[in-house]
Amino acid sequence: MKIAIAQLNYHIGNFEKNTAKILEKIEEAKTNLVDLIIFSEMSVCGYPPQDLLEKKSFIERCEESVEEIAANTKNIAVIIGSPTINFNPKGKKLYNTALFISNLEIKFMQHKTLLPTYDIFDEYRYFEPNDKFNVVEYKGKKIALTICEDLWDEQPVGNPFAKNQLYNVTPMEKLIKHKPDFVVNIAASPFSYSKIWGKKNIFIRNAKKYKLPILNVNQVGAQTELVFDGGSLIVNSDGTIADELNFFSEDIRYYQLDDIKKGKLKKTVTEDPDVIEKIHDALVLGTRDYFKKMNLTKATLGLSGGIDSAVALVIASKALGPENMRVLLLPSKYSSDHSIADASKLADNLGVRYDIINIQPVVESIEQSLNTIFKGLHPDITEENIQARARCTILMALSNKFGHILINTSNKSESAVGYSTLYGDMAGGISVLGDVYKSDVYKLAHYINREKEIIPKNSIQKPPSAELRPDQKDSDSLPEYETLDKILFEYIELQKTLEEIVSNGWEKSLVERIMKLVDSNEYKRYQAPPILRISSKAFGAGRRMPLVAKYC
Repeated sequence: MKIAIAQLNYHIGNFEKNTAKILEKIEEAKTNLVDLIIFSEMSVCGYPPQDLLEKKSFIERCEESVEEIAANTKNIAVIIGSPTINFNPKGKKLYNTALFISNLEIKFMQHKTLLPTYDIFDEYRYFEPNDKFNVVEYKGKKIALTICEDLWDEQPVGNPFAKNQLYNVTPMEKLIKHKPDFVVNIAASPFSYSKIWGKKNIFIRNAKKYKLPILNVNQVGAQTELVFDGGSLIVNSDGTIADELNFFSEDIRYYQLDDIKKGKLKKTVTEDPDVIEKIHDALVLGTRDYFKKMNLTKATLGLSGGIDSAVALVIASKALGPENMRVLLLPSKYSSDHSIADASKLADNLGVRYDIINIQPVVESIEQSLNTIFKGLHPDITEENIQARARCTILMALSNKFGHILINTSNKSESAVGYSTLYGDMAGGISVLGDVYKSDVYKLAHYINREKEIIPKNSIQKPPSAELRPDQKDSDSLPEYETLDKILFEYIELQKTLEEIVSNGWEKSLVERIMKLVDSNEYKRYQAPPILRISSKAFGAGRRMPLVAKYC
């Protein structure tokens, strides 16, 4: 049996484009005498469709696309993913389904069992969990068809279906009784830099456990804040990796099932991937797809001469092309000459158009308007924030006039502790670095400069500063980022308690201060733009905290 793995970039709700992509690959597979071609989870409509699933017309369009695909399956079998209707009056109205189609007919449907309800996932909101297990037979082979988490042998913390509440077993423990010849797993598993090998190990463990080859097909591309990395995996029955598809790009490959079953294919996959390279590529893809799928082409940002805006500009330029960027340098009386020079040099290095607008007259005008109200009061953070909001006003004016979407340049460390100005530097249509700790922003800068200097060295080496008052440095208000980021990671990603973090050697008062800053600035993050997710716990859809809670 010759099998094709089609790792494609879908667009949620763009049925014409998604269907055309699938049909194109089916025809390509026919030309290559393929018996079976496999696409990823929810390939018909794109993943995650969220509350579009509650629209009757959306489900009808899914059904129409499935029918169109089925009409093109003469002499070939196809596995696709789509929502399907649950005709049982009990339970949710839909299933998350893998459809096996051959010779113009839907021959078999396998519904998803383990519906994730943790972090950014909320599938149980829409789908009924599966309670029936069987295999599909094709060309003398039995196929165990699974959907994403259904093959996971270790469920994530917080998933109420860990070890499946309905059966207290994983789906494979049911499917293996039917003596399948191989396993297919269609998935829409988003990128997280901390789980690159974790996902691989799931398939390796299952292949060893059941002594079966596994063909995993993952989605690639970005859907708003989620970035799907592809990296589809073929694993031999002994747990060795037969092949791995490209990361962050579409890919299609062909295999003879016998070659996989006999372990003839082997690929060396590094156990220590370059995480910063993967983060960089994820951010470029996330930015590109956000603009492309929103039918946007041009962007702007405020280029300060600091490292955050520098890295954000490089990523945006790679994603959209430097000809589609127009940035503003917005110095005040506190801006140093080298900051303007560094920003100008970076823009020149990239070939990005830039303009310099001094914000001091705007700031002084606002301050003069407030003189009567603020009479007798000493300048404080209020005046600092006026500068940030003046910059935002000018950037948004350019955005409105020329259609350049404002890219937010805040990093995760700043967002976590509220070291940012609401309606100022927090503004934007998309946050490129909002899930990247400051320590990793530096690593990204060095990665960008690995072959030649693109980001001026001074932007990387100088002490970070918002330049909103004389000789200001971030360290005046915050711990050093190397310390701050480690504590933030334990509190946000690992969700550790105060006692657990302190037990790792951190000073209690410091940890208490940082935790309080994170909790008290939730209201700011609630109003932040979408943040490209590259970690296991990003701010936004995957971290839902009540604004009015009192809990520590």
